[in-house]
Amino acid sequence: MLHIVDRLVPWLGPGQPPFAVATVVAASGSVPRPVGTAMAVRADGAVLGSLSGGCVEGAVHDAALDAIATGQSRRETFGYSDADAFAVGLSCGGTLDVHVQPVLPGDDAARALATLAASTADPGSLGAAPVALVRRIDGPARTAVVVDNPARADEATVAAALHDVVGEAATGAAAAQVVALLHAGGTATVHAAHGAPRPGTTDDACDESEPVTLLVETRLPAPRFLVCGANDFAGALVRHVRLLGYRVTLVDAREVFADARRFPEADVVVEWPDRYLAAEAAAGRLDERSAVAVLTHDAKFDVPLLRLALDLPLAYVGAMGSRRSHRQRVEALRAEGVTDAGLARLRSPIGLDLGAVTPEEVAVSVAAEVVAVRHGRADVAPLSRTDGPIHGAAPSAPNPEEAP
Repeated sequence: MLHIVDRLVPWLGPGQPPFAVATVVAASGSVPRPVGTAMAVRADGAVLGSLSGGCVEGAVHDAALDAIATGQSRRETFGYSDADAFAVGLSCGGTLDVHVQPVLPGDDAARALATLAASTADPGSLGAAPVALVRRIDGPARTAVVVDNPARADEATVAAALHDVVGEAATGAAAAQVVALLHAGGTATVHAAHGAPRPGTTDDACDESEPVTLLVETRLPAPRFLVCGANDFAGALVRHVRLLGYRVTLVDAREVFADARRFPEADVVVEWPDRYLAAEAAAGRLDERSAVAVLTHDAKFDVPLLRLALDLPLAYVGAMGSRRSHRQRVEALRAEGVTDAGLARLRSPIGLDLGAVTPEEVAVSVAAEVVAVRHGRADVAPLSRTDGPIHGAAPSAPNPEEAP
């Protein structure tokens, strides 16, 4: 649900119709969207988001309207049956379990969403704080808890927050699993062992006679992508990687070229790229999801920048240039002390071999390589010539479509 929270804000205002949120809570086989993907349906039929390539949205829409009418959560499973190819299901052959939760005025889900909307920064901003949402998804309960700074959450704090959600007997087991997932920045379901019923308990949300299932969703700030060098190739690349969910920064020491009007989709910084990279790394604003693309094609910028980038735990480091430029660059980097292990991380010449010529084509080539690296696809080949899984591992967080 976290990836559509910002778009749900207008639906939370006074006088707005109730709505329901359908969330993928389990997936197997070939499925188009990962666990945590959500679709919201308002009582008047309006829709935000989607759960599949269109296979199950109609049935989910109906289930959401029913959940709004009854005020109770429900769970739906969608698969594929060769016996009835026209039945509602996934033509790709996978299976989706979908939790449909009504969001009614004044309930826990509505309060949690309002808290998220009011207290979290734009997930694409440099100062955005991570956040998590924990919901109980077994039975008709509609309970939800917001966890700020999930990477720093401790079991005692989480247990206290979950007490009214899972009941006393299950609190310890649930908290331990939830904290482990929060620290990993993950999105997944958690199953806690059940205990004996608490005397006098009548609330479904606190019924300790049944096992407890929680959905934990974690949203991290958008990953960083530093594009170094202000030119037409950079402009095209900025647009493409922004679509992949990155917070993009364009860095160039030449003020006349580093004009924010040329790169409206990026934060534009006039600075020597290596100095900027060093400052951002020292400030802790880069992590193992971050990427750097060097498009300056000038040794006085390239070499010091790449020497530093290859020494940082970044997900992707690429550099533009011909094969001759690449050989010269490697020699210069060796002379600066870059090891063979460091050089092996360098994607140069940058991009996949698509025969790209124009800035837009080159940007597609680079963006495709970034996606391949993100999902561990070292040897990329056309899908028509392979027989392995089509989809890579689902990103735990953030959902990339929400970066500004």
